[in-house]
Amino acid sequence: MLKEREKLVRCGMMALDALVVAGAFCLTYFLRANFHLFYKLDIFPSAQVVGAPVGLSDYLPTLFLWVPIWVMILHANGGYRNFRAHSVLEIIGRVARAGFFSALVFGSLAFMFKLQFVSRVFFVMFVGMTSGMIVLEKLIILAFIRFLRRLGFNYRRLLVVGTGSRAERFIKMVGKFPEWGFKLCGLIDDEREKVGNKLFGTEVIGVLADIPRIIRDNVVDEVIFIVPRMWLDRISESISACELQGVKTSVAADFFNLKIARAKQTDLNGFPLISFETTFGHEWQLFVKRVLDLTIVTMGLIVLLPFLLLTAGLIKLSSRGPVFFRQKRMGMNGRIFTLFKFRTMVAGAEEKLAELKHLNEMDGPVFKIKNDPRITPVGRVLRKLSIDEFPQLFNVFLGHMSLVGPRPPIPREVIKYELWQRRRLSMRPGITCLWQIGGRNKIGFEEWMELDLEYIDNWSLWLDFKILAMTIPVVLFGSGAR
Repeated sequence: MLKEREKLVRCGMMALDALVVAGAFCLTYFLRANFHLFYKLDIFPSAQVVGAPVGLSDYLPTLFLWVPIWVMILHANGGYRNFRAHSVLEIIGRVARAGFFSALVFGSLAFMFKLQFVSRVFFVMFVGMTSGMIVLEKLIILAFIRFLRRLGFNYRRLLVVGTGSRAERFIKMVGKFPEWGFKLCGLIDDEREKVGNKLFGTEVIGVLADIPRIIRDNVVDEVIFIVPRMWLDRISESISACELQGVKTSVAADFFNLKIARAKQTDLNGFPLISFETTFGHEWQLFVKRVLDLTIVTMGLIVLLPFLLLTAGLIKLSSRGPVFFRQKRMGMNGRIFTLFKFRTMVAGAEEKLAELKHLNEMDGPVFKIKNDPRITPVGRVLRKLSIDEFPQLFNVFLGHMSLVGPRPPIPREVIKYELWQRRRLSMRPGITCLWQIGGRNKIGFEEWMELDLEYIDNWSLWLDFKILAMTIPVVLFGSGAR
């Protein structure tokens, strides 16, 4: 996964640089063609450049030389390797060298193929414009990434099992490259007396037997086992606990026989790891899923805005209380976020929950009743047509949720989950899912959990598309809604 993520970022940066080169080309041509001052700077114009600049259609074929030349030279110059680790001066230096060699390569090609129509001023202006724009682009990206890091976003929280020399090397490496976006949330040892000790600033927070509790009570995105071979028998149960709860594991050791997770060999800057993941899908597929979420949600919010405002007005006029219902939910790997819905109940409905618990019609830790007295008349219609779910589009936009995925549970319900049921938290929660289209409240709790795990185990972009398509009639006819 680490290699795939690095490859995806590198391809994205190359595509962005290609767009910048094309933009610099068009801007240079515009300046060269429309400002007489630049045009007169051609001290030795060629025979074809007299009185008026050459048309864009004549220049355009050279763009198909410039783009690959720039990108290839930037790549060869290390411009896409550990980009976020570069200082400002390193970025400027790399781009300047790329500009020099790009000009050298293109100049040689222009001489060989006798591209005499290319203005010398255009040539110099374009190299300078491209260099400046690429530097600016990379500095903006670097500043944005560092801004996100300062806010605490875009980090993966790692729990490291092991305190030996290999674990020390790993901890040093992670600390050396903060741009990778990893945070160590603690260390695990096999000796209770070492709990509380620190290794390069990271505390030993438990022993092997504590791992199920630690990943249950804390946000842990990945558990990395860096242990000696003599520990292999001891860590089998710990890996099984991670597997049951859907937490990704990486082992700097040997293979294990897992029932659910698939093994994948990867490395972190030459540090060999074997990863076991229960959520499948390549990095590019997850990237496409997120892009589709943002595209569909943005279009949906624009189209639905008048309808959302009308719904908000009806709620406000029909009953006392806020328009939106906000509730803490648990997202991917135990992250807590605020979920938004249109309010369908009377004000203070949460405080009245204890009085109605004896009427619960759902098995398991979930609470649902058919004729909930707290629901307002308008709210009943909103629930029947699933309109109350529409504000969750904002949660999708913010990255808390996806359009398709297991429904986000309430934290007090997750406390009562069995170990295997926690694996549904290993994927970003969604607005709709197999449970949503399969009957919703007509389905028992355990079957609901099994449907979510079925979705995770068989996830694909095509499955998401089918679920979205099947959600439309469910919403229109209010199937299974309460």
